[in-house]
Amino acid sequence: MIGVKELASFVGGTLATEQIEDLSIHGVASISEAGPNDITFLGNPKYLPALRSCRAGAVLVALDFSESVNPIVIRVENPSVAFAQLVERFTPEPIVFAPGIHPSAVIGADVELGDNVCVQANVVIEPGAKIGAGSVIGALSYIGHGARIGVGTLLHSRVTVGERCVVGDRVILHSGVVLGSDGFGFELVAGRHSKIRQVGIVQVDDDVEIGANTTIDRARFGRTWIQEGTKIDNLVQIAHNVVIGKHCLIVAQVGIAGSVRLGNYVTLAGQVGVAGHLEVGDGVVVSAQSGISKNTPTAGLYMGTPMVPAAEYRDQVVHVRRLPKLIARVEALENKQASPESL
Repeated sequence: MIGVKELASFVGGTLATEQIEDLSIHGVASISEAGPNDITFLGNPKYLPALRSCRAGAVLVALDFSESVNPIVIRVENPSVAFAQLVERFTPEPIVFAPGIHPSAVIGADVELGDNVCVQANVVIEPGAKIGAGSVIGALSYIGHGARIGVGTLLHSRVTVGERCVVGDRVILHSGVVLGSDGFGFELVAGRHSKIRQVGIVQVDDDVEIGANTTIDRARFGRTWIQEGTKIDNLVQIAHNVVIGKHCLIVAQVGIAGSVRLGNYVTLAGQVGVAGHLEVGDGVVVSAQSGISKNTPTAGLYMGTPMVPAAEYRDQVVHVRRLPKLIARVEALENKQASPESL
């Protein structure tokens, strides 16, 4: 529980007016669910109509917000970031896992564990693996032969890190992540699909986060490489020998075929598909359900399947929606030309 004036100071914001009673805020909530003692935020202008009928006691808004609404208005530089601060303020402290090795864990020969490592129930760590100081290996996880886990890295339950794969410092791998599954490599020999051995690794650099049930295939040779600071959502498939640059955002259900190279600060929205052996340049943003079928070196917003620049795609959509009327006009002209009266 915190007064709204103290709360505004806490997030570095300013009240739209000082002539208010110091309302007590008990919690955080969305615009649609907030009550009189909750604070919410306006991160997207499309929710302004909902805010006008909102029951919240207070709302975080951008610095240039000038609308009249019922909740007490607190102006901040970034409402979403400020709201995240308040979520931390009003929710319980995060769970901290105590260092130690659970009796049910199976630790192979020559495994190196740094200081204050936590190895939870039913974990298997194969011979030759190394785990850095302060890392947590969640229950039922598997660390393959010779794998490397960095410092302060968190593996939630049921994570698999295959043999010889490398995971950096402060990485977060959510439940069900698989690093180092075989790349999908086959050659047709004498009428049968013959498996090509996949002998490379997966390398995940520092400060990467990978969502639940995402799979990243090991390279056919060399490495599949996820570079520093990239964030990958749930249910993403990344094939062998893909390289993803620094600080990219890869959203749910994206599929990236083999040997693709993404630059830095690339964003692939939900269900984007990327064909194999392509290069995508720095700063490219691809909207949901688009398909990348050719090299895309230039930064910008792209849409559609096959993907084109956003302005071009919007023109295409407008033209497609006009097709029924255009067809009707053509048919009417054809009928008129073919009628006896036109002869």
